[in-house]
Amino acid sequence: MLDFAALPTVDPMLPRPFRVVRVLRETSDVTTLTFEPADGLATIAFGPAQMGMVGLPGLGEVPISFSSDPADPSQLAMTIRRAGAITSALVDLSAGDSVSMRGPYGTEWPMEAAEGHHLLIVAGGLGLAPLRSAIVTALRRADRYRSISLVYGRREVSEVVFADDLAAWEANPAMSMHLTLDRADPDWSGPIGLVTSRMDAALLDPASTTAMVCGPDVMMHAVGADLTQRGVARGKIWLTMERNMKCGVGLCGHCQFGPLFICKDGPVLNWATAGPFYLIAEV
Repeated sequence: MLDFAALPTVDPMLPRPFRVVRVLRETSDVTTLTFEPADGLATIAFGPAQMGMVGLPGLGEVPISFSSDPADPSQLAMTIRRAGAITSALVDLSAGDSVSMRGPYGTEWPMEAAEGHHLLIVAGGLGLAPLRSAIVTALRRADRYRSISLVYGRREVSEVVFADDLAAWEANPAMSMHLTLDRADPDWSGPIGLVTSRMDAALLDPASTTAMVCGPDVMMHAVGADLTQRGVARGKIWLTMERNMKCGVGLCGHCQFGPLFICKDGPVLNWATAGPFYLIAEV
């Protein structure tokens, strides 16, 4: 087996060739791609919530968070939804195809700062992808947290991603799972409602809770406001604003959010920093 740790590292600004080694169709429009470096150099070492700029010739680059385990460099994965030209092309890739990639970029989930707290993870839809690396990291050292809870909501049953992981997490005694569906579905017998409807069960002690949140902007706004009202400190509510990232290094200016540049200051920000500008962004 290739010893990734022994390979030389390279400038994260330089695009490098990577090869697709595994394709997993999560849903009709979401695919998880696993990559390996095709240049004989070390793979990209990343932290939970960090991103890579992945590109295809003639289509450009797009920032996408890594959804694999940061502790396993042989599994460098991204979970991608078909949305535009480049993401559609990426979703349609097969094993053996090549992309360019550079990184990592962005801030990380505060895994160490959350130690000793109740860890509350809240995901909506594909928002589970940037949180997967945090979940596997937390479960690996579950004894460092007072509890680990996952609230996961989606619009319909067919939108579930990481089905095997969800089954394993539900069976893990270190994880408390709280699943919900936005609206009734004949194939779903569990709770119906938004993720905020599951907080009574998931939130054990607001004063000692660190929350990590990812989903649609309106969901993150609702969760941030809800948790604040319940007594979770605004500085301990973290969200990732990866949708705002563009060039990855803050040069193009398209990631500006109030006074912040998400490529440089984020994508992971706490509610005390990002919350005041959400209403501005929604106008």
